[in-house]
Amino acid sequence: MSFDLWFLVLGGLLVAIALVASRVKHLPLTTTVLYLLVGIALGAFGTGAIRLDPLRHAGFLERVTELAVLVSLFTAGLKFRLPVRDPLWRLPIRLASVSMVVTVGLITLLGTFGLGLPLGAAVLLGAILAPTDPVLASDVQLSHAGDRNRLRFSLTGEAGLNDGTAFPFVMLGLGLLGEHELGVSGWRWLTVDVLWAIAAGLGTGFGLGTLVGKLVLFLRKEHKEAFGLDDFLALGLIGLSYGAALLIHSYGFLAVFAAGLALRRIERLSTPTEEPPDVREMAAAGSEEEIATDPEKAPAYMAQAVLGFNEQVERIFEVGVVLLVGGMLSWRFLPSAALWFIPILFLVVRPLAVLAGLAGARLPHLEKGMLAWFGIRGIGSIYYLMYAIEHGLDPALAEPLVGLTLTTIAASILIHGISVTPLMRLHEKRTES
Repeated sequence: MSFDLWFLVLGGLLVAIALVASRVKHLPLTTTVLYLLVGIALGAFGTGAIRLDPLRHAGFLERVTELAVLVSLFTAGLKFRLPVRDPLWRLPIRLASVSMVVTVGLITLLGTFGLGLPLGAAVLLGAILAPTDPVLASDVQLSHAGDRNRLRFSLTGEAGLNDGTAFPFVMLGLGLLGEHELGVSGWRWLTVDVLWAIAAGLGTGFGLGTLVGKLVLFLRKEHKEAFGLDDFLALGLIGLSYGAALLIHSYGFLAVFAAGLALRRIERLSTPTEEPPDVREMAAAGSEEEIATDPEKAPAYMAQAVLGFNEQVERIFEVGVVLLVGGMLSWRFLPSAALWFIPILFLVVRPLAVLAGLAGARLPHLEKGMLAWFGIRGIGSIYYLMYAIEHGLDPALAEPLVGLTLTTIAASILIHGISVTPLMRLHEKRTES
């Protein structure tokens, strides 16, 4: 597709979505389903306007999806206002650790014995498809920073964390295929790729988020400076935390998520109320400069303004990437194995992994069932796949992994997108009663 045609399609789609967004909210589907259908119509199954080969254009797709995930992870971090010591955090941490490992293990078994993949490729497939998606799961995410809904909190936290905790298994899969150094008996993988990279990534992001946040507030409160460009602050902090984490060979995704958590923590410690003040209400009560530099209102204004900007950027990336997913679907990337693999992934692997991760947790059956169902796969999986291709994955192995990944994501967008509205309404009714 030519560059000018891309402008036409994206512009028309964005205007159309803006016009019908309120109507779509009443339908049993999400806007992401519409993006996918438009992408399919523009791809090999339709007009053929989108001609993007995931094998030949892996580098481009890696960067686009990388940016999309970074913005989404920072946005997710900003939505968490509860301190990490709060008991509510136990559920997403268990989902992003125990359930993650179980998912990778079960997919590895399916890949080895069901798909005939080498062990390294099967582990890699597990790492690609194990993380849930923070971009496409917006309809089951926390709706705002004061949201205490346990289901939304768990799914948002899991999606924010497991995009980083899946990385060690990507490196393990590449190592078993001879494309990454694992060390004797895997010692390097355990010490560097698991222990160091996870801890250093979280620490780097949290430290930089705290440092930058406090510096900005100091300048605003004490010198009436450093206000008016909160969008630059958001993008700058994402770039700082991600770049610093990569330089010390840790996981940048975890660093960006932790930076968002740190920025929200500064607001929470500075604001005595249970929920953060609304930026729009504050803006109506005075000028931007007065609010941004007010000792009491400045922390909440900073956090909410950055969150609002990030949410807008996140939606734009969602439109573009899902269009590409739909456009890349073709008969070449529709493996027959997907007919049995995807149902097993959604109906067996995900529920078993959630049950293992939440063993002993006292949750209502409906809530536990919804946690098991909403294992939405998406943009993070594409990033990991393209990362593996760019780091030497054999094309003979890359093609079946591309087919399974694209069909799984498309199926997840359709199935979960259609079921999310009625199921979330049912959950909210049960919660209220």
